[in-house]
Amino acid sequence: MEDQFRRILLKLSFTEGKAAVCARLFAENSRDGVYSHGLNRFHVFAQNVQEGIVDAEAEPECISANGSIEHWDGKFGIGMYNATMAMQKAIELAKQTGLGLVTLKNNNHWMRGGTYGWQSANQGCIAICTTNTIANMPPWGGIDPTLGNNPIVIAVPRNNGEHVVLDMAISQYSYGALYEHKLKEKKLAVPGGYDEDGKLSDDPASIFRSQRALPIGFWKGSALSLVIDVLLCSLTGGRTTKQITDDAKERGVTQLFFCIYRKQLYDHLADEVISYARSSRPVKKGEKINYPGENTLATRRRNLAHGIPVNEKIWNEVLQM
Repeated sequence: MEDQFRRILLKLSFTEGKAAVCARLFAENSRDGVYSHGLNRFHVFAQNVQEGIVDAEAEPECISANGSIEHWDGKFGIGMYNATMAMQKAIELAKQTGLGLVTLKNNNHWMRGGTYGWQSANQGCIAICTTNTIANMPPWGGIDPTLGNNPIVIAVPRNNGEHVVLDMAISQYSYGALYEHKLKEKKLAVPGGYDEDGKLSDDPASIFRSQRALPIGFWKGSALSLVIDVLLCSLTGGRTTKQITDDAKERGVTQLFFCIYRKQLYDHLADEVISYARSSRPVKKGEKINYPGENTLATRRRNLAHGIPVNEKIWNEVLQM
């Protein structure tokens, strides 16, 4: 899968380095079960490059630095490549001073946000990352989508390598998850938004049509999304959800990568938190209570052992690119 992605990106005039990073991340997303931002998203990404929405030649630039804080401009370049560079810079700053903060304006979609949590945790750093998005969620009490689903990533490394990595959208279901359910013609486990008649719905196709995804925690998720947009843009001077939405295409988003490094974390306390959470009786007998990131690791191991499941139609389309 990685080889095929790399082959196509090189045809799109990517440099060897950029093609290698992006091909690896797209393949790793599918390996980890995030198919919506792996194989199933690749053709959209390639189309965005061809249409000039993503500038494959642009290089991110540091525009200001003050101690452990750096502000970068992504120049409307390759979102996942720029985000990888920004996360790595935040890690380097944190390992020098204990804290590292890198902001990135004018970037494009970073694909799976959890990628950067794993990147940081694998190098022994705690990470907090977020980005704004195009408007695809109504504010609480509103009908029209004027908020992004502005995902949050929080990662905490563990000595055994089984890191705690939270990667969540502010909508009850990310649009990637809605797309996967729609592709499989599968209903949602719980209502994920509203249909065209304003009724709560578990039908992903109806939610796509209405563009009324449900905020997590109702009004609390709505407020959290708004605050993230305010925080990002106040800090960076980057584009707001409104400005992104006015362009009709999701590009030029604003992102933040925050790292904390402590040589010796209290790993045994993390184990205690997880163990105590697991002590709750499961609703369904025989089921297991999981911590954030645990399902990702299980899927990764399963797919590495047995192969990555693919949508055959999309995979064959990629092979023909």
